[in-house]
Formats: sequence, C-alpha cells, structure tokens
Amino acid sequence: MGLEMRVLQSDEWDALYDHLELAFGGVPDSAEARELYRSLTEVERSLAVWDGQACVGSASAFSFRLSVPGGALVPAAGVTMVGVAPTHRRRGVLSSLMRRQLDDVRAGGEPLAVLTASEPAIYGRFGYGVATYALSLEIDADRAGLGGPPGTEELRLRLADPAKALGDCERVYAELVARRPGMPARQPGWERLPLLDPEADRDGASRLMCVVAERPDGEVAGYARYRVKPDWDAAGARGTVEVRDLDALDPAAAAALWRYLFGIDLTSTVRTGGRPADDPVLHLVGDVRRSRPSLRDALHLRVVDLPAALRARGYGAALDVVLEVEDAFCPWNAGRWRLVCDGPGGAVSCIRTADPADLALSARELGAAYLGGVALTSLAGAGLVRELRPGVLPAVSRAFAGDVAPWLPHGF
Repeated sequence: MGLEMRVLQSDEWDALYDHLELAFGGVPDSAEARELYRSLTEVERSLAVWDGQACVGSASAFSFRLSVPGGALVPAAGVTMVGVAPTHRRRGVLSSLMRRQLDDVRAGGEPLAVLTASEPAIYGRFGYGVATYALSLEIDADRAGLGGPPGTEELRLRLADPAKALGDCERVYAELVARRPGMPARQPGWERLPLLDPEADRDGASRLMCVVAERPDGEVAGYARYRVKPDWDAAGARGTVEVRDLDALDPAAAAALWRYLFGIDLTSTVRTGGRPADDPVLHLVGDVRRSRPSLRDALHLRVVDLPAALRARGYGAALDVVLEVEDAFCPWNAGRWRLVCDGPGGAVSCIRTADPADLALSARELGAAYLGGVALTSLAGAGLVRELRPGVLPAVSRAFAGDVAPWLPHGF
C-alpha cells in the first residue's frame, strides 16, 4: 500500500512528534514537555510508518525496570508514542506496529510490556490486560475530617523548592519501589518528569510547590508536590489544592503531609488523581463520602515471555498448577505451563507440560493478574478464567494476590 515501517532516525523525531500531536487531537504540547520527551525518547526503540515523506504511524518503547510481587525489578518495555494518522486508520498500521514491537521486545529479553491507554478497548486484542487502577479523590477538606497515627505530630514540615528538594524526594521514591508492584524504578532523566510545570498547563493554578516531612533526626520521610488554585464566591475563599505527588515512608509521615494539604489557607477542596487503589488516606478521612473516590484503568500489562515473567515474581503461597494459556498474537506463549512455587520467597519454576490443565485463561487475563491487584477469582466470575480441576481456583488466586494494590505513580 506504499507504506514503509522503519526504525526512527534522530533527525526524524520532530516529524514523529508532530504526527503524535495530530493523532491526539492537534493541541501542541508545551515547549518544556516536548524538550523533555525528546531527551527521554530511545530512538533505537522507536518505530515509524511513512507514507512518502509523511509520518502516519508510530510506536516507541522506554527501557523500564518494573517492580513485581516479591520486590524484584523486572525489565519491561514501556510502550509509548503510539498513534495512527486519521487518514490511515483501518489499514492494519497499528497491528503491524504491535507485531513488530512485541517481536523486538521478545528478542531484547524483556519478559513484560506495559502501557497506558488513551482508549482501553484498543489493546486487549494484542494481549494487554488492565493490571493497575488509579484512584481519584475530590475531598471536602472542611467536612471530611482527618485522623493520624501516633507520631504524626513529631514530623517537621518544611516548604522546599521542588528542584532543590529533588534528591531527597527521589530517595524516598526509590525506597518505595520494591514495596509496591507496578512502580518503575527511575531511569536517568526520568527524575525530571515530576518537576515538569509549564505555565500553560496550570489552568489558573500556582506554580508547583513542594512540602517535605522530616523526622526529628532530620531524615526526610515523605514529600508532597502540589499547586493551589484560588477561587472565591459570595461566602468567601474556596480554593483547591491540586496534589500531584505524595510519597511517604511510614503512616505518620503520610498523615502529616495530608494534614498540611487539608489545612492550606483559603482552600476548601483537595483534589488528586493517580493514587493507589488502596491509598491509606481513604481510612484517614472521617467521612469517605466527602472524598468522592473514583477508579479508572492505569497500567496495561502484556506478558511477552511467559515462563520468564512467571519465574520473576513472587507468590503468596505454595502452588503447583498447570495453566492452559491462549495467546494468538504471541503464539510462543500458548499452551500448557506447569507453575510451581515452594511458598513465599521460595524457588519458582515454570515449564511446558503435557499434563492436564487446571486453569484456562488468555494472555490478557494473565497480564491483568500478574501484578497481584486483579484476582483470578474475579476474572473467573466474568467467565474469563475457567477452572478445569474443581477446587483449584481459590488457592491459585490467593497465591497470585499481592499484599498491596499495584500502582503506577506516573504516566509515560
């Protein structure tokens, strides 16, 4: 059809990014965002489809290390910059890009591929399952109430320049990565993402601000980055605190930071998004209805190398199960696999087998359950996982489950 797919050249980056802006509605990114993503782009992992001189399709990947149940960091392709020009839809461009990309990911030895989806319905047919969910809150700070565990009052709060406090904040983030599946370890350059603060994107809010929580010995135990959006009505001030990030090493530090955000002068609402589905703030507030929680999909995960992926994560209980996996798009994963684990922290093996299957599922459902936040029993309730040996499902579901909800703390 006259289309050519090839690896991007460095001098073609602007053409690719212009194409992406058009594919996502035509609104240009800020100069700051464009420069940041130019610096983060791995050109050698970027695919572009050309119709003559015009870029009409693209898909790229970042080289991530993703935390998984058990605390290991597993190589994962962070799929990004995926788009097809509106003039070239329904011509197989996206399927061709996904085919080439997953083949490349497998050849590069990455067991996982992950993405965030502009339209979630697109990626299931390529084997991606929704593995994490993001919590949004719009809290009536005057009426929700807020508690705190012992030690909350001992934390010292200090306002800091976001850039100057970056080192302390990154140390907190790095310590949290192994505690919660789904978090990408920061690769060089990615520490700049949380500081991105173009004035054009503030929508009337302040510049980005940062508050740091310190223990009595001066150790930084948490931080929050936020903006304040002033507003007034006939009754007085009713501004909003827009929370971008809040990370803390212990419950007292988290409570101290939330208390600070709830108490900022001239505001009455605290708004945040992209939080863990089990964020402890839901239990700190006295009236959760005043928080208006809502969930949406966040990280979509694709198992690329099934045995390597299943061996890389930990399990909450001993198990010996034969999985029959359907995977039309990556047929090397299809078939029966015996997964054996000695128990928490124990050795894991995953090998092909001809033994009778205990559970049947597709690669999409395996991806959804992989980080431990989506229960196999829940998927079975939707008819997406089938129990072939009576009684085996609950035990396997418990072994796959995590202690905390997996979480993607930022987009890519």
